[in-house]
Amino acid sequence: MIGPHRIFPVFTRLFSFCTLGCVATLTVAAETTLTLDEAIHLALQHNQQIKVQSFAQPIARANLLAALGQFDPSLNFGRSYSEDGTPYSADPLVKQLVQTDSYSVSIQGLSPWGLTYNIGANAENQRSTIATTTFPQGFLSFAGISVTQPLLRGFGFGPNLVGVRVAKANRAIADWQFRQTLIDTVTNVIGAYSDLALAQEELRIAQRSHDAAAGLLHENEKRFKVGSMSESDVTQARARVAARDEAIVLGEQAVHDSINQLRELIGETSFPIQPDPLGIDSPDTPDTVVNPAADLKIAYDLRPDYQAARLGLVRSRANDSAARNQLLPQVNFVGSYGYVGLDQSFAASRQMVADQENRSYSAGLVVSVPFTFAQGRGNARAARLQLHQAEADLTRLEQDIAVAVAHAAGEIDTTRRRVAADRTAYDLAKQALDAELKKLRAGTSNTFFVLNLQDQLAGAEFNYYAALADQRRAHAAYDHELGRTLVVRHIALDKE
Repeated sequence: MIGPHRIFPVFTRLFSFCTLGCVATLTVAAETTLTLDEAIHLALQHNQQIKVQSFAQPIARANLLAALGQFDPSLNFGRSYSEDGTPYSADPLVKQLVQTDSYSVSIQGLSPWGLTYNIGANAENQRSTIATTTFPQGFLSFAGISVTQPLLRGFGFGPNLVGVRVAKANRAIADWQFRQTLIDTVTNVIGAYSDLALAQEELRIAQRSHDAAAGLLHENEKRFKVGSMSESDVTQARARVAARDEAIVLGEQAVHDSINQLRELIGETSFPIQPDPLGIDSPDTPDTVVNPAADLKIAYDLRPDYQAARLGLVRSRANDSAARNQLLPQVNFVGSYGYVGLDQSFAASRQMVADQENRSYSAGLVVSVPFTFAQGRGNARAARLQLHQAEADLTRLEQDIAVAVAHAAGEIDTTRRRVAADRTAYDLAKQALDAELKKLRAGTSNTFFVLNLQDQLAGAEFNYYAALADQRRAHAAYDHELGRTLVVRHIALDKE
């Protein structure tokens, strides 16, 4: 089984939560700093979706074992007793009672090409309450082999191994689906980590904007007292401070929601309204070289959904082959070969078989032809249509992957240019605010202009950090679309 306990990521440092000795529930302690690698490690170990998906692999392996089990031979024992009362021909008023004891032991099985076999021995003892010369009493023994081999329907590996081939495909699909769950989870953790970083930056921006407005209010109040500023300027500054109080409240809630979202991904089970503070490192932006044309081939090799679709095509072909075989009439060769013994003594009868004194064999054909083949034709038609559907779906998926890779590559370029533009806008907004503050202190500006430039600076700073978060998400999305997230994050799966 490829489960979360077999995932070995490479980390830059040891995870500090390990010292807490948590078994079932991990609780983020106050003032804890969580790196992105540590968050990914926790998610791989404790994420509930990964735990749920990890059951699919042993289930698929168990189903494969069951499919292979149809070819396991079985050891059979039999013991029966019967009585048959019939009128005696010489005197109809007298009833003749025939008693029969039967014993058998055999090994039965099915071969991958459709042959069913029975290798064993049996003995039958018949005795009558009326001894006659026409009714021999004693033990009839037989030892040998009997076979049934389909010659048309049911012949070959196709119809007999269809269950095994489907189960093998399902096992491989389960492995790819588990890999997809890991990729999705890691991508979601990167996104949640970036969202938390953005929420914390947004809260800090709101707090700095509030402090700037409060500082301006304090200056205005001092100037108002000495008569160098109007009461309207003081009121405008006081109103803006109150408005920025609301931004702080909303920012705190956004941080709490982002923390709980990350806590859910790393496998925690309690989500308080006000979770403990969680410090995070400023995530770096990956240096990804984008080559959509070359990377598209990587996507076809690594994307779990594409590989699962290809395996689904293998499964459909196996079903189609088996369904076409069922259109043939049933023609079976039946035969047996062995030795018999008959004697009033069971030991003597058995010895005759052991000495191969009396050979016994049979051979023949059993033919069965349905009148309409309606069931076979219906199943074959459905299987062929499902095969065509799987082929069309694979082509559709290839197109979707090509579009998704191109879009993700474009997002990387777009976010890179956004970061550069927003950084320039932030620097210019800061310079404009500094210049307007100097003009205000010189008496050539007013509070309204300064407050508006403060809002513009806060908006420009938020846009810059939002662009950085989107850039990190764009790189994670590109790796996700290529299916190489685990490779980039140095996460290896230990294969059995």
